[in-house]
Amino acid sequence: MSKNPVQNQRAGRMSATFEELLARDGYLVFKTSGVSMEPMLRQNRDLVTIRVPASRLKRYDVALYRRGDAYVLHRVIADKGDRYLIRGDNTYSLENVPDSAVIGVLTGFQRKGRQHEVTEKGYRTYARFWHAIYPLRHACVRFRHLAVRMAKFEFGRKQHQ
Repeated sequence: MSKNPVQNQRAGRMSATFEELLARDGYLVFKTSGVSMEPMLRQNRDLVTIRVPASRLKRYDVALYRRGDAYVLHRVIADKGDRYLIRGDNTYSLENVPDSAVIGVLTGFQRKGRQHEVTEKGYRTYARFWHAIYPLRHACVRFRHLAVRMAKFEFGRKQHQ
């Protein structure tokens, strides 16, 4: 996501933080940066619409939250009462995010000029499927890393013989 608040394009200075814009307008629309939500959201290509949450977030919602000075957009894996377990679609570690850090929730995104809403059946199916195959995706990544380490080790042995 972004480390910087929204910039005033004309003046070239900070105009408002995401929190201030959400409080003022009730929503945000911006391009994503980073690869942690791929394949659903593509870096510097897709526009996302974020709104102030009307209630507690649910499993599979995509939360906009603050981590230090950075804004992060990741999927809720579990609601733990006063915090959420959250993970990006393209990451393999969970984060404990306190309620107070969550400032918004994804309500839709635009790809190639077409608007998609999180209420659409296709989106809901994607979110559930992508979460369900997480163990398989994680095992494949771990296997690939192991194969690379073994190849480097074997290559190193042959170099020293």
